[in-house]
Amino acid sequence: MTPWLSPNEIDDLCAPLKQHAAQIRFIRGLGITVREKPNGAALVMRAHFEEKMSPAGKVRQQTKTGPNRAALSLAYSRG
Repeated sequence: MTPWLSPNEIDDLCAPLKQHAAQIRFIRGLGITVREKPNGAALVMRAHFEEKMSPAGKVRQQTKTGPNRAALSLAYSRG
């Protein structure tokens, strides 16, 4: 498997769009980084595509991290 999406995979993703420029606009609209090949076709890295399109990636983006207040107060109370 290549590190980028195949032309068939891009065609399947963007169906019924056939023009390269239209496909690139559509993929960018999904929030995926797209490069343009010398022939005008879309070039999408597979890892980035899977990260953006997986439900697990969306959950990771929504979770917020913060300081562990209990551990911080415990560390300073031992002083």
